[in-house]
Amino acid sequence: MRKVHFFIVSVLMLSLSLVVPSAASAAAIGPAGCSARVGTAAAAATTTVWMAGDSTMANPSATCPVGWATEFDSLFHSNIVVNNLAVAGRSIQTWLYEGNVTSTIGSNGECVLSSTTYSSRWQQVLTGMKAGDYLFIQFGINDGSTTCPRHVGTARYQELMTTMAQAALARGAHPVLLTAVAAITCSGSTAVKNRGFVTQTNAAGSATGSPVIDLQTLSVDYYNSLGLCPNNGDYTSGPLGQFFCNDHTHFEAYGARRIARLVTGALRTQKIPLADSLL
Repeated sequence: MRKVHFFIVSVLMLSLSLVVPSAASAAAIGPAGCSARVGTAAAAATTTVWMAGDSTMANPSATCPVGWATEFDSLFHSNIVVNNLAVAGRSIQTWLYEGNVTSTIGSNGECVLSSTTYSSRWQQVLTGMKAGDYLFIQFGINDGSTTCPRHVGTARYQELMTTMAQAALARGAHPVLLTAVAAITCSGSTAVKNRGFVTQTNAAGSATGSPVIDLQTLSVDYYNSLGLCPNNGDYTSGPLGQFFCNDHTHFEAYGARRIARLVTGALRTQKIPLADSLL
């Protein structure tokens, strides 16, 4: 009986050794396979936020100015990647057609294009933008110039913003249009609006079904909440100096962070799905 018992136990142990992997092989197979699947899923879940705009959004080339889009990436979980292609001094047209906007105003009142070839930055967006990505568009500061190449008329501005939004939609991406962030301009003790192209931005949003963040209103209201008016124009000290560079338009890093927070706050209040990825 003992021999029979020993034989049965030996058979059972052999069977288990064939079915259950060793600790070493379990460690080699389980985590490695799981890690590969998680890595693939994480890569597939990455969403890029493309930024098109001017100096008030652009990455800094010095301590000041700092564009608000520079601060955007840090406000999101790692599944969001921000590609900030904003460039200082650009209107919507010079951003789109860099080098091909002449200094000549045509009979229609718009700057003449020497070529309709898009800039490398817009071609980068058109090539890289995928379904589920976001395209943030904010211009309207340099566009009001009376001279070319920066001048853009209101109808042309609306046309170009609509075209950009439609390009995003055609790729399954989500355009978000913004009115231009306000400079600090005071009327007595009150900060007031000072940017144009608001009607055209809203119209482009309506035409494409895109959300519009009224950053001009949000920024002016915020300046008033901080009591930045009246001021003596001293941008080197106090709340004004902390927020703005040595002008009334561009931001110190602190001001850029505050403006970025206004934008993310709007994502939440307007229930734009990108808000789900905020920290």
